[in-house]
Amino acid sequence: MNIIEKAKNIELVIFDIDGVMTDGSLFFDNNGEEYKAFNSLDGHGLRMLQECGVKVAVITGRKSELVKHRMHDLGVTMLYQGYRDKIPAFEALLKEVDLEKNQITYVGDDVVDLPIMSQLDFAIAVQNAHPFVKQHAHWITDRSGGRGAVRDVCEFILEAKGLLNDKLHSYLYNS
Repeated sequence: MNIIEKAKNIELVIFDIDGVMTDGSLFFDNNGEEYKAFNSLDGHGLRMLQECGVKVAVITGRKSELVKHRMHDLGVTMLYQGYRDKIPAFEALLKEVDLEKNQITYVGDDVVDLPIMSQLDFAIAVQNAHPFVKQHAHWITDRSGGRGAVRDVCEFILEAKGLLNDKLHSYLYNS
């Protein structure tokens, strides 16, 4: 099965946060408060994906209120935080969604993502992922984490499903 056919089957996209939805930088103030920068183009890609019926989930090793807030803002309700070992979160998510593994993709950037990525028929790495992760990915985004990689994933899947053109054209004003 080619990569377009694999992408066409996807009903759930699981994203990591640090290095995928962000550039991987961690900012802390003097009080230990954490800050992250999210890309607004990526955020709209997530909205478009969900509007087209594709589910979105997050599994991340760190736990952060600001991630909870951002995902809530984007309508992402399947949020698993604080899982350094991501397999238990993945197994819980599988029970929640009742999908086959060929209907799921995972987007990662580092070796801690490989235990999930290696179980799937279609695993995605961001452009700036660790080289070992890129070796085990089925597709690599054109852009880096936090710099449009999430949007690349969303549009690639929508294109494979034949939905991207109509979705983009829905934004045109026709009088």
